[in-house]
Amino acid sequence: MKSSNKAAHPGGASPNGRHAKSGNGSNGRGEGGARFYGTPLPGVNPQELSGSLIVVEGTDGSGRSTQIALLTEWLECEGFAVETMGLRRSLLVRENIDALLAENAVTRMTLALMYSTDFFDQLERRILPALRSGLIVLADRYVFTLIARAAVRGISRDYLHGIYEIALRPDLTFWLNVKPEVAFDREFKKSQSISYWESGRDMSLSNDLFQSFVRYQSMVKREFEYLSERHGFLEIDGEASVAEVNRGLRRKIASHLGIRGTHYRPSNALAHLWR
Repeated sequence: MKSSNKAAHPGGASPNGRHAKSGNGSNGRGEGGARFYGTPLPGVNPQELSGSLIVVEGTDGSGRSTQIALLTEWLECEGFAVETMGLRRSLLVRENIDALLAENAVTRMTLALMYSTDFFDQLERRILPALRSGLIVLADRYVFTLIARAAVRGISRDYLHGIYEIALRPDLTFWLNVKPEVAFDREFKKSQSISYWESGRDMSLSNDLFQSFVRYQSMVKREFEYLSERHGFLEIDGEASVAEVNRGLRRKIASHLGIRGTHYRPSNALAHLWR
């Protein structure tokens, strides 16, 4: 398997012969090429992180998970080794968070701190080891979702940014922008139900499920707009077809990793996603 090896070969050719490029603007490595938003985690040498961290963000129903699956297959076909991450995937607290969500009985601050624990456990045990080995890490959501969800529930943005200032700065951050009404239709068609938390029912926004979902997701969307301006997200029209969205993502990622061609058709296993 090939790796990105960008940090080990800044601005030059990677061992696989492809020209490795850094992120642009405030997106990617950011000011001064810093790999962390604040002070790096103890014992972590940023120069050892030769892989790339690519984040796909968006509200519920934006199509992130579909795109992560397709991008994973495409990158592996291009010869790159890929690791994925997302919310509630930490072996340390995943089951605890699931239990709290199922009971619908947890304070907003407790939930925010549980999610931050989930994130940092994955950072230490999954993301950093993968990047040290030169892998591409594809994140189905990142700290931005955690900040947005907590902020709309009244937790200070400054407090939340303080929690995540030792988080790793992504090389690329995509935001799949979708209207809440479109997201509702997608979510309902997928499972014939809307979850308590996806619709913001804990915030008592409306007794009507549709209105509660739209109001909550609109609030989260506004937080993404703020975060996009602050962190330089690469905005993608998430209401376009899966193939069109995927084409736009591949084009940006190929430029970043030095992949010359971007042609891709999903395998039979993922063909049902290509619509």
